Amino acid sequence: MVKKEIRILGIDDSPFSKEDKECLIVGTVFRGGNFLDGLLSCKVKVDGSDSTPKLIKLINKTKHKDQLKVIMTDGIAVGGFNIIDIQSLWKKTKLPVIVIMRYFPNLVNIEKALKRFDDFEARWNLIKKAGKIHEVKIKGVEIYFQVAGISPEEAKKVIMLSSTRSLQPEPLRVAHLIASGIIKGESRGRA
Repeated sequence: MVKKEIRILGIDDSPFSKEDKECLIVGTVFRGGNFLDGLLSCKVKVDGSDSTPKLIKLINKTKHKDQLKVIMTDGIAVGGFNIIDIQSLWKKTKLPVIVIMRYFPNLVNIEKALKRFDDFEARWNLIKKAGKIHEVKIKGVEIYFQVAGISPEEAKKVIMLSSTRSLQPEPLRVAHLIASGIIKGESRGRA
């Protein structure tokens, strides 16, 4: 059963340019979709392959770890194509992972884009390993998600509970606002 004030860690990346070597990652610790209890951050390489170990370290060392029940990410990649291994993230933090996508991903275009990397196969395998893409309606609009360590049914409950102010779960919406505000001097765009 999903409790009203389930502790969720929402993770999003900041805006970045092609010239940037690193990208800021912001994590918000939320009680359901209502209260911000904490903030975490780290940096990852733009188009790198260090997101998974950096997130594992960040999550496992936070004082909030014992309260957290689920990790939510805005997409499966941060800092461009720095793809998160959601299966490893779940197994090494012992916290279920829900990947949120506003639109159904164009996997053909993603595969083409990944082919420019020397480690294409490894990156593409992380995309495939993330599993089936599910959908849920928030305020009549479909959004998409993938899971690791949690059933799609339970994930839907968490998504619906935490989507209090928009079509995006509040932990991700606020992580986006904070990350873009820090980098751009003012929050911009949609999570």
